[in-house]
Amino acid sequence: MEREPQRIREGYLVKKGSMFNTWKPMWVVLLEDGIEFYKKKTDNSPKGMIPLKGSTINSPCQDFGKRLFVIKLTTAKEQDHFFQASHLEERDVWVKDIRKAIKCIEGGQRFARKSTRKSIKLPETVNLSALYLYMKDPDKGIRELKLEKEKKVFNHCFTGSSVIDWLESNNSIRNRPEGLLLGSALLNEGYLQPAGDTSKSAAEGLSETTFLDNSEAYYYFADSGFFCEGNSSDDDIVLKEEFRGLVIKQGCLLKQGHRRKNWKVRKFVLREDPSYLHYYDPAGGEEPLGAIHLRGCVVTAVEDYPDVRKNEVDRNLFEIITANEVHYFLQAATAAERTEWIRAIQLVSRTGK
Repeated sequence: MEREPQRIREGYLVKKGSMFNTWKPMWVVLLEDGIEFYKKKTDNSPKGMIPLKGSTINSPCQDFGKRLFVIKLTTAKEQDHFFQASHLEERDVWVKDIRKAIKCIEGGQRFARKSTRKSIKLPETVNLSALYLYMKDPDKGIRELKLEKEKKVFNHCFTGSSVIDWLESNNSIRNRPEGLLLGSALLNEGYLQPAGDTSKSAAEGLSETTFLDNSEAYYYFADSGFFCEGNSSDDDIVLKEEFRGLVIKQGCLLKQGHRRKNWKVRKFVLREDPSYLHYYDPAGGEEPLGAIHLRGCVVTAVEDYPDVRKNEVDRNLFEIITANEVHYFLQAATAAERTEWIRAIQLVSRTGK
């Protein structure tokens, strides 16, 4: 009797339509031999299936300009499929597992996870995602600053030369030219982003290296709370205050609409000090659709919710009640994920502004 292919990973990713240039969130399931995608997590039959045998994966895929964290999968029949993750670490774990599944098919092996122990020392062949996480470490990483240039303020930023200085002080490079190569690799992979004209024009290939060892060239972490403000009004500054906090957690959840009570996939970004939960359309748009101020809020798991039709909800509900008594109902993909979100929100609601 043939064994059912095991599920390796599942979650929300945004998928580009095959006929039109539309991007929509889908529930994606990676199996040992293929990828299934569903319109909703609760659906019984998939909208489509992509076989992995003979497929190739391309990441980072920069075919779509401003769209970050895109994965390109090309099948043996040379059909391209594009998926977008909600943040960088999420993209990396999907890419790693898809690559491994393809390799296992080629070698006729079973997919098995190895236990990975995190070591602080960087491996000989540089692991960019490990280096990026180390760079972002609040204590030992690169300091994110508020930098001013040409009447603009760049928040959560750092200079190109400070990146090379940091790499040198951590013995990640032997010399500064080597640092330029590493900085360019981090930039090309989407871990670092250019801010301001100097670094942007270099990234577009208008200088010898895409990354600059320069105190005039500004960069920021792809997953940070970066924003730039010009000579703006007081209202703008109050609004931008929401984004100053450190990103604690991010990912996709289902959110119930306040008026129509329908459920939609939204990308959520949790920040502390000040404590905010912003939500976005995961298929695009840098501006948030809304913000939940978490200071003094109450967050609880919901086991029984009368307003919900059975086919719309797969349990794992939780509710946020803000200090001014606005109710938000959210739905995580798993019980463990719900617990993680509740704990993280509880933590920032007590400590943040």
